Amino acid sequence: MTALVYWLDMAGVVVFALSGVILACRSRMDPFGMLVLAAVTGIGGGTLRDLVLGVRPVFWVADPTYLWVILGTVGLSIVGFHYIHRLSRVFLPVADAFGLALFTVIGAHKALQLEAPGVVAVLMGLLTGVAGGMVRDVLARRVPMVLRQEVYATASIAGGIAYVGLGALEVMPGIAIGLALAVTLGLRLTAIHWGLTLPVFAWVTIHPPREPAPSSGAEPLSGDGQGGPSPVRPKVRVRMISPRQQRGQRRRQKER
Repeated sequence: MTALVYWLDMAGVVVFALSGVILACRSRMDPFGMLVLAAVTGIGGGTLRDLVLGVRPVFWVADPTYLWVILGTVGLSIVGFHYIHRLSRVFLPVADAFGLALFTVIGAHKALQLEAPGVVAVLMGLLTGVAGGMVRDVLARRVPMVLRQEVYATASIAGGIAYVGLGALEVMPGIAIGLALAVTLGLRLTAIHWGLTLPVFAWVTIHPPREPAPSSGAEPLSGDGQGGPSPVRPKVRVRMISPRQQRGQRRRQKER
């Protein structure tokens, strides 16, 4: 079981480091920038997790193999730069989804090993899965995916809950890991494929119906004593709108 978790952790570091390299290539960074993005993505979330849980030293200090794996990933990426640069735009979120699923399970597993409560284990899985990607996106001057309406953190939370719940039911560790990975990865890949997003809070302009113009006779006086109907100002309210409503609102604004 320990060996399985260790190799899953290494696989997550490779996948997340590769996603950092791809983003660095698209942001036109030099090799050092590629190394920085790969490192913060691969070990950033786990570092914060160990600091919060009070683990000393953090995992990559106790086992420098993680650093060599990141260096090897960056080195191979530099050699095959032309192939990586040609990867489609879909590859980055897909690779990120695999890293998210792996790190979510690893973070929750380590918290449970330290006898942390279930809710803390779920949060540690979330922190391990999203923190490195957040730092990566901030360094690349992008809005982190976890802060957008994408189904990202939700998938990590669902996977963490699945792992903790299966552990409480005393399901075999290998089965629990596989099902938790399937939950996180399935939700994230489904959201990528179908473009599923969460509702967002947005300013919505409500236009009141226009008053009909008088058919005959003198025009009614407005509130300021002048002729013509008084202008009615639109109201602005904060409402939760779905992605479909967002697209409809943008379409109406363009038509005006």
